[in-house]
Amino acid sequence: MNAPPALQAALGELLGDARLTAQRLPGSELRLWLIDPANMARAFSPEETRRILAEPPYWSFCWASGLALARWLAERPEWVRGRRVLDFGAGSGVAAIAAARLGAAEVVACDLDPQALTACRANAALNGVELGYSADFFAEADRFDLILVADVLYDRANLPLLDRFLGRAREALVADSRVRDFAHPRYRRLASLEARTWPDLAEPAEFRRVSLYHARRTA
Repeated sequence: MNAPPALQAALGELLGDARLTAQRLPGSELRLWLIDPANMARAFSPEETRRILAEPPYWSFCWASGLALARWLAERPEWVRGRRVLDFGAGSGVAAIAAARLGAAEVVACDLDPQALTACRANAALNGVELGYSADFFAEADRFDLILVADVLYDRANLPLLDRFLGRAREALVADSRVRDFAHPRYRRLASLEARTWPDLAEPAEFRRVSLYHARRTA
């Protein structure tokens, strides 16, 4: 099976010899087009490092919080079944695809990065599901039952988004391994989950612990 040409070309512009392969996620039935783990075994040149930092290909990895959230939902499909769901900062689309496979009535993958949306389309096809797509969260109407958010709060400067999520949906599920312990009156901690980014980036153990929070709009 060949990788989608547009995604392979985009990755090649950053890392000339890098390949995308269809990989089954650890502990999950989902498959995604991700960077070949073999490409992570060599050192990057200074120019490659510069390009990666300037335009990180987030969509070519399944980050720990997204994987943890997908697994958590697989054990609790009632959270998404029959509901209208938006995946904020979708990246590879792992959470959106999980929700669609579990019977959500509608799932929209939302990301500012056009390559991420291309990846979401390719990964949705790989898993046999249909998604909607959005490049502008703030243009979306307040019509969703649930917003899924994984690995978006990596900087505390993003914490004001927590209120904005509840401006578009009745509920929010937020999974994050970088900002695990935020205090917000609407959000309560549901669980502490274990996962690692795939392909494995050998991240510190602290980034393999994912906190899951839930909020419900009261009015």
